[in-house]
Amino acid sequence: MVVSAVADAEDRARGPADPPDPYVDPLGDPFLRTRIALPSRPPTYLRRQRLVRHLDQALRTPLTLVNGAAGTGKTLLAADWAAGLRQPVAWLTAEEGDARPGVFWAYVLQALRASGVPVSGALGLLTEAAGVDHKLLATLAAELNERDQPVVVVLDEYDRVTAPEVAEQLEFVLHHAGRGLRLVIVTRTEPLLPLHRYRTAGELTEIRAAELAFTPEEAVALLELHGLSLPVHAVHALVDRTRGWAAGLRLCALAARESAAPEVYLKEFEAGRSTVADFLLAEVLKRQTEQAQDLLLRVSVLQRFCPDLANALTGRTDAEPILVGLHRANAFVEHLGHSWYRLHPLFGEILRAHLRVRLPGLEPELHRRAAQWLLSCGSLPETLAHGAASGDWGFTAGALVDDLAIGQLFTGLRSGDLDELFAGMDIEATGPAPDLVRAARELSRCDVERGLSHLHHAEERLASAPVGAAAKLSCALLEALAARLTGSPERAEKAAEAADELQREVPAHLLDKHPEVTALLLTHLGSTRLWAGRFEDARAALATVAAAPGGSSTVLPREESMGHLALIDYLNGWIGRAERKALAGVSEAGRLDPSQPGASGPVAGTGIGLLVLASVAVDRDELDRAQALLDETVLLSSATHDPVTAAGQAMARARLLLLQGNARTAVEAAHPDVRAVVPSPWAASHEALVASAAYLAEGRPDRAAEVLQGVSGDQPACAVEAARTLLAAGRPEAAVDLLDSIAPRGRTGPAVSVRACLVRARVADAAGDTAAARRLVEQALLDARRERLRRPFLDARPWIGSFLSTEPLRELAEGWLTPGPSGPGGPTAVDERPLSLVAEGLSRREQDVLERLAGMMSTEEIAADLYVSVNTVKTHLKSVYRKLAVNRRNEAVRRARDLKLL
Repeated sequence: MVVSAVADAEDRARGPADPPDPYVDPLGDPFLRTRIALPSRPPTYLRRQRLVRHLDQALRTPLTLVNGAAGTGKTLLAADWAAGLRQPVAWLTAEEGDARPGVFWAYVLQALRASGVPVSGALGLLTEAAGVDHKLLATLAAELNERDQPVVVVLDEYDRVTAPEVAEQLEFVLHHAGRGLRLVIVTRTEPLLPLHRYRTAGELTEIRAAELAFTPEEAVALLELHGLSLPVHAVHALVDRTRGWAAGLRLCALAARESAAPEVYLKEFEAGRSTVADFLLAEVLKRQTEQAQDLLLRVSVLQRFCPDLANALTGRTDAEPILVGLHRANAFVEHLGHSWYRLHPLFGEILRAHLRVRLPGLEPELHRRAAQWLLSCGSLPETLAHGAASGDWGFTAGALVDDLAIGQLFTGLRSGDLDELFAGMDIEATGPAPDLVRAARELSRCDVERGLSHLHHAEERLASAPVGAAAKLSCALLEALAARLTGSPERAEKAAEAADELQREVPAHLLDKHPEVTALLLTHLGSTRLWAGRFEDARAALATVAAAPGGSSTVLPREESMGHLALIDYLNGWIGRAERKALAGVSEAGRLDPSQPGASGPVAGTGIGLLVLASVAVDRDELDRAQALLDETVLLSSATHDPVTAAGQAMARARLLLLQGNARTAVEAAHPDVRAVVPSPWAASHEALVASAAYLAEGRPDRAAEVLQGVSGDQPACAVEAARTLLAAGRPEAAVDLLDSIAPRGRTGPAVSVRACLVRARVADAAGDTAAARRLVEQALLDARRERLRRPFLDARPWIGSFLSTEPLRELAEGWLTPGPSGPGGPTAVDERPLSLVAEGLSRREQDVLERLAGMMSTEEIAADLYVSVNTVKTHLKSVYRKLAVNRRNEAVRRARDLKLL
């Protein structure tokens, strides 16, 4: 003991001192036995073997640290583990008075004695609270070092020991005690010990917050101890909300046990009005300084924060040291890296509730300050969230528009979130930006009337208000969309011209940041041109989008553009090209994660690629597949509002109904229910073809020919169908004249040329020119075989049967149009379903999918194994089914094995 020379002289003058009381500490207070006894464990305590096994490592390292926030179960874990040890355990629960070295070491010695560890008389009894001499520490270390079996010393709530000299003394004893001491420190904060040295030497066992957190499986077991049996999803939700915090789980379980509906309570309980709130406010918030409490309350409105952002909310400049201290103290402030932090979710909920009581009316102002700071830092998503929470809709809408981000309401992973955020916009919010956002939301739902009304208001205000080019370009984008939805080519061209001019004024970094704006503009322009029948002009705009660099923000415009390009190819008779583009578009859409909310905009992803695939399936006489693809498009709410998609759907559905013998229903389905400023020539021609076929089926050939008068050679696919109908109506001369008016063959594909050849062959056959008819049928078979184009030949029955029964035409038809020879008999009639199709070569990825299909893997398992999305696997499966001419998984595997593909 270090004492002054004056004190020594006084002691000698008084004579021998009375021996100190062995049952009092240096302050004269009796030793509290509860501080040196192992804490008891409640009946509902859950022993977690993974943590016990980890703590067992403490027997092999000099120092063990159990560090976690209040209520993480540190003390009970250490007590449960210590109770199961064979060697002596000296337990000490620290208190505030232990900051005095004499008191601290007096209790350590008392804990050693209580655990049965003999302490020699050389250590004596401490008589002063303020000091401990070096001799006592050296003697204690030496005696511990001589022990055959180490003693475990557990210092619980060590964070209350704040004196640096105690830490130095403790480290001295630990270092010199050697193998005779195993020190376990249970604390909320980092102890003032050289942890890095022990960690580097492999002499430190650490258990921290991440390990102390309950897993979902452990939470299930804990709840069962409280008499609660909940479904897995409910437990997972509770663990997510509490982050596995032990005290939170226990308090929730106790409260839920008293509830009539425990599962509902655990899902919906108000954190701010619960025993959890009482615990955290008392154990965490009220332990902090006034400045730290104020900071915590204010940053509770944030999902994440840094010192500068926290200063913006507090109006002070001391956030950085406060946040560092809160994190080190495990005060439910988590460090995210790079000076960013976040609050524990439950603590944040409780602080927000407390904020409303303690500082009523401040929350909107805090959101406003946060939104302004975040906007200056370029964090748009958080800016919008806090702007909306502040109720300042003019600022919030302006931030979206000025950033040129209005296109995100239509495409990308955030469209659903943005739509939901602006759904709460106050109707009294005025200005160009709020009107543009309202127009975008309505047009995204294809509510053209309301969308145009808001767009008109926005344009009026843009004309009279000083706004930037970004707002005007946003307006041009919405104009292009409005033109597309109303089938107005002139309006679309004007919008495109205006956008082209404005893009020169918009800062380049905004255009680079938002490539979806240009992609959407060109997609809307291309769709409108396609509606008007300007195929090549449409192709120019759409091909630019389809070839654009990849990225999540332009996935859906690229998918739509490829779908439109596929439709152009289909209308020109190139069904193979159309199918490849449509499949590529569907595969492109599969790059987005469908589990994400708002993963597709209402206009983007109208399913036009599926409609093209359905039409191709009809041409190949794969009617079940065509029906399945059409059924998929019914689920797309915007498909019937977009003119091009509505017309494509009407065309495919009407053709299928005709083949199913429902002529009148087909006529009704052939009319696309859209309001368009300009009629579409190809849509009108296809509608006329369906009506004509219906009249022909009713035995009214004159009326069938009459409705085809508007069909011209400018629409090759329509013209050859019309020629076939005219021929069936007894008008061969008119049929040939219509074929002769078709544009040069270079623009048209096999679907046009095959039908044209068959019409001419039928005319030649009727005129007695059998040789010419045979040559034309042969040419048709050659063109159709590559595309597996069956429908024209099925429509040509029965007259074509006699040609297909002769060589070399029979050989050209075998295997894809008619079955191959099965014996000495003749060929089967052409209208029977083919018994066997020659499989088109599978791509490498399709082969990969097929092999996993044969291994009985599910679609989800295949996706995980190949590192692709489920939608991509489904697309490959559809292609495999088509190429193998099957409809089911087991059939595909069986067929592939027959063809030696597996």
